[in-house]
Amino acid sequence: MTTRSAAAPSPARTVGDHLRDWRQRRRLSQMDLALDAEVSTRHLSFVETGRAAPSREMILKLAERLDIPLRERNVLLVTGGFAPVFPERRLDDPGVAAARRAVDLVLAGHEPYPAVALDRHWSIVAHNRAIGPFLEGCAPHLLAGPINMVRLSLHPRGIAPRIVNLGEVRAHVLARLKRQIELTADPVLEALLAEVSAFPVPFSQPHPRKGHEAGELFIPVKLQTAAGLLTLITTTTVFGTPVDVTLAELAIETFLPADAETAERLRAMAG
Repeated sequence: MTTRSAAAPSPARTVGDHLRDWRQRRRLSQMDLALDAEVSTRHLSFVETGRAAPSREMILKLAERLDIPLRERNVLLVTGGFAPVFPERRLDDPGVAAARRAVDLVLAGHEPYPAVALDRHWSIVAHNRAIGPFLEGCAPHLLAGPINMVRLSLHPRGIAPRIVNLGEVRAHVLARLKRQIELTADPVLEALLAEVSAFPVPFSQPHPRKGHEAGELFIPVKLQTAAGLLTLITTTTVFGTPVDVTLAELAIETFLPADAETAERLRAMAG
């Protein structure tokens, strides 16, 4: 009779492990980071291998140079034996009331054009009244609970069938999502990318063009609605120098008319 030995538990990851992973994700050599952070390459090597324990200030300095998200900076601090320094509060928390008022003002002030506030996973946390045209005919399960903007946009029972240039829009959204994953290493976003990448694309939809016509400055969203075709461009607004995790991860996506006909249709729909 033979017995199986229990699998050895995987060793806990150190702060040096995390820092090395982020450095490699940013495609920096130890020398590059050391020069930027004004520390010796030898000391940085010792930190990454666990031969030296970095101070709280050193962790924050390296995290700043590596442009690590605030949420992950807290992880680094805790792993290094320090308390997290960046709070994470809900948008309805009194401590971020001023920021929430600012979000509401931007959303309301953007009417009659659509605008949404998104969290780090592209879930809609607030929107203005002009968002209605986007939700026409979408499956109820896509509108239940927190609405995920990426899933809603690309799902075959969501907005996708009404996006005239779905091939271009889909390629642009997936590229943004991949870039966000590169910057944040967020496993939820990785799962979202795998999910939406598998959504079928109608054969009638043109493939994204390799180049753009002369004079084109952006890829518009061409949305078919009951009021007619809407041609929209998007802009993204974020809080400058936030020190709260929630605010650092919040983005306001606004949609602007790309032509006079779209502007008139949106004003008529709002009226």
